[in-house]
Parts: sequence; C-alpha cells; structure tokens
Amino acid sequence: MARYLKKGKGAAEVAESDAKVRNTVESILADIESRGDDAVRELSNKFDSWSPPSFRLTIEEIQAAIDQVSPQDLADIQFAQAQVRNFAEKQKECLTDLEIETLPGVVLGHRNIPVNSIGCYVPGGKYPMVASAHMSIVTAKVAGVKHITATAPPHEGGPHPAIVAAMHYGGADEILVLGGIQAVAAMALGTQTISAVDMLVGPGNMFVAEAKRQLYGRVGIDLFAGPTETLVIADDSVDAELCAIDLLGQAEHGPTSPAVLLTDSEALAKKTMDEVARQLEILPTAEIAAESWANYGQVIVCDTVDEMVTEANRLAFEHVQVMTQDPDYFLENLTNYGALFLGPRTNVSYGDKVIGTNHTLPTKGAARYTGGLWIGKFMKTCTYQRVLTDEASTMIGEYCSRLCAIEGFAGHGEQANARVRRYGDREVPWYSAVGR
Repeated sequence: MARYLKKGKGAAEVAESDAKVRNTVESILADIESRGDDAVRELSNKFDSWSPPSFRLTIEEIQAAIDQVSPQDLADIQFAQAQVRNFAEKQKECLTDLEIETLPGVVLGHRNIPVNSIGCYVPGGKYPMVASAHMSIVTAKVAGVKHITATAPPHEGGPHPAIVAAMHYGGADEILVLGGIQAVAAMALGTQTISAVDMLVGPGNMFVAEAKRQLYGRVGIDLFAGPTETLVIADDSVDAELCAIDLLGQAEHGPTSPAVLLTDSEALAKKTMDEVARQLEILPTAEIAAESWANYGQVIVCDTVDEMVTEANRLAFEHVQVMTQDPDYFLENLTNYGALFLGPRTNVSYGDKVIGTNHTLPTKGAARYTGGLWIGKFMKTCTYQRVLTDEASTMIGEYCSRLCAIEGFAGHGEQANARVRRYGDREVPWYSAVGR
C-alpha cells in the first residue's frame, strides 16, 4: 500500500484557494467585456504599472527589442525553434485527409483545416518564459494558422527582448506587451483596438489558467495548463541528488507547483528529502522552490512497481520523470501523463526548453483525458459527404426515412423521402416512412 512520508496542502484548502481565484477572474472578465480597452488599460496599469500609448509593438519596436539580444542568445532561440518546428512537421505528416467510397456511390471524407486565428500567451512574471513562444507560435505556424497574435507581460518596464525575438522568429503576425487576465480576455473577447481570436493557447499562472477555463466556449483553448506539476518516479538505480535536482528544478516555477517523488525505496525517499533540504540552502531560486516544496511537495513510497504505476495514473501529472531500472515498463503501462521523460539522461528541463516536444501540457488531472499541445490542437478535422448516383441516394434515403420514424422526426424523414421520390421514382407519401 502506498504511504506518504510527506504530504502537501489538503484538497479542501486547495479548493478554497481555487474558489477565490474563480471569483476574481469572473469579475475581471465581466469588466473587460463591458468596458473594453479602458478596463484592459486600468488592469495593466494596476498589476504591471504598464500603460503605453499602444500595447501593440510596431515593426521598429520589434527590431529595437531584437537588437538588444546577443548573437548567442538569438542563435540558441533559433536552434530551439528548429527542434520544435521539426517535430511539429513530423506530427503534421501523421494527420492526413481522407476520402473513401464506403458504399457504391457514397463518398465520405474529412479534411484537416487549421484554425483561422489564435492568441498565444507567453508567461513573463517571475520568469520570462521565452520557450513558451516556440511551443505555441512555431507549432501554430506549422499547422497553417493564418493569423497569430502573441502577447507577454512587460518585463522591467518594457517588452522583454528575448521573448519578442522568439515571437518574431517563431512567426507571430502581431505582438502585444500585455499580461495576465487582461491579455487573454482582450484576445478572446476583443476590444476597440485588439481583434478577437478563435482560440487561446499557452500556459500561465492560476489566474490566466482560470480565465481560459471561463472563456472556453466563447473561444477554443489548447488545454487547461495551470501551475507546473512534476512527478519523479525512481528506484534505487538512481541517487538522491538527481531526484532532488529534478524535483526542485520544477518547484521553482512558482509557489503552487506540486513536485512529487514516487518510489519503491524508502531509503531513497528519505535521502531525497534530506538532499532537497541541502539543495534549498544553495539554490538561487530557493525562496520560491522552498514554498512550493513545503506546501505542495509530496513523497510517496510504494511496495511494488505495479503500485507505482497505479499511483502515477491516479495522480495524472503534467511531467513524469522516470529513473528506474526499466523505464520502458512505465512507457508501456502508464496511461495518464502529459509528457514522459525516460531515464536519467533526459529531464523535464530538456522538454521545457529545447528538445522539440511541446511543453504546454495538461495539469490538475486533465491528463486523464487529453494530451498536450501539438499540431493537432490547431487543426479541425471536418467531415464531408457526397452521393454520386441516383441509386445510392435512394438506398440511403430509404434507410434514413425509417430510422427517422423511429425517433419521431417527421421533418428529417421528409428530407430523405424527397430524395427517394426524386431519384428513385418511388411513390412515398409526405411525412411517412418508406415501407412502414
């Protein structure tokens, strides 16, 4: 049976915090929908001390920001984007259009059609998340999205140069310097100066994630991507130092980011807890990571490998780092996760920044029913049908007429009957089922 050597906040306490966030977001969204630009500007000034003449960057302002980025940083950004682009292109090759004659004279098919416009949010609070620009903008561009609006909060009183460079080289058509709820709401709802988009993508803090949740339906969203979660699955084939590094490396995202160790070795569990304490003494981001570890960190000890699989599937975490003697066992048996990192040679940071898989992933249990952001999220698989012959229309019409009668849909049935009369030269009374 799984036992906890360390627990984080209880479910009731977390639910109370979530309720406060929901109420705050609901109020702000209503204000932006009512007052548009005025509300957006007030909120930006309140939360970010940022109220420029325009939130949209001009071509000259974009170039001025790029000019502040070192050649090495630009090269690194372009390398990372090349990896993301390459993987997205390979994923797109898996999405093929379909057309098939299912019965003589009956042709069915589907087309994969890109979303027309999206709004990409790039977090920039405590950390400027340059990599998020690659993940959303580059992937959308490969998908064929026609118009991409990208936005990030101001950083130290202006646009963050590296984020702007990443947005520009990624293929953004429009770049805003605007953050928080006001940014995603402006893109989703539209204002006097910001055009509404069809879909919102990109991770964010709890307020941004909740805003996307409440806006879902008005616009599409990629997925519910809230505070980062990481699960380290380890056995005694790996040491406590590496386990602690991989836990704290994600706990530093923010004070509400869960980091969990799942192991079948109680000795490793205890050594890792000691190692976390030691590393928090020297980690430059220890203030954030320590709060996250104290409130949301967990250590779970299981008796067997199969029990670890069961617990991991129950948690359904965003990132799952597997460092065991047989990591492929978890690849074959885990079903609920955002992304897997198999073996000690890889880690979540590789996926976050550069390796090519997408780092926008499901959180809060959403991995039970969805994967992360990928090329397919930007595509709509839309079906069509074509009936080529009189005989085919008559045959399908006869079946349809009788099936509509079962449900009591007379009008639906008459759509079928009209074709049977016209193309089958049959005497079918109005609003009655064929052969009944």
